[in-house]
Amino acid sequence: MNDSKRMDVIGLLGPLRRYARALTRDESQAEDLVQDTLVRAYERQGSFRVSGNLRGWLLSILHNTFINARRRHVAEARRVRHAAELSDDIAPADQENRVRLQQIQAAFLHLPDEQRAVLHLVAIEGLSYQEAALTLDIPVGTLMSRLGRARAALRAFEAGQGELPITAGKSRPALRVVGGSNG
Repeated sequence: MNDSKRMDVIGLLGPLRRYARALTRDESQAEDLVQDTLVRAYERQGSFRVSGNLRGWLLSILHNTFINARRRHVAEARRVRHAAELSDDIAPADQENRVRLQQIQAAFLHLPDEQRAVLHLVAIEGLSYQEAALTLDIPVGTLMSRLGRARAALRAFEAGQGELPITAGKSRPALRVVGGSNG
């Protein structure tokens, strides 16, 4: 096999992209994974044996990059959960408003990623529909549809018709208004 055939990275982009899509199940994450793989391969090109299999080497780097990213994600989630547990122990929420805010935050965090992103950009960051659609690189109609579904899911949760996955099977704690009326 000649050197140009052995070092044809461009010709291996197809298999790399296919494998990345199989691992991530997401087109944009797969593209990011392929890009990270190529950067790592370039940085470690000295470790490639000239007589070696370039395709196997690149697929191995891609796989290891994916596994490392997944481990980082799991470790970060564990640290966040641990920090949340510590903060709950250190400063328990004594006021009803704080508890209510935590319930709303939990409902917001359990929305699907696309709905949560749209709702955050429009409701929290104050972007117009057009600005948010450009930010997410989606049509305005898609943005409005996702926003409507996110708001409907939060309204259903508020009305007691929707439950969070972590509380499935349990009823939401009822809040009692102190010093006022329930009407």
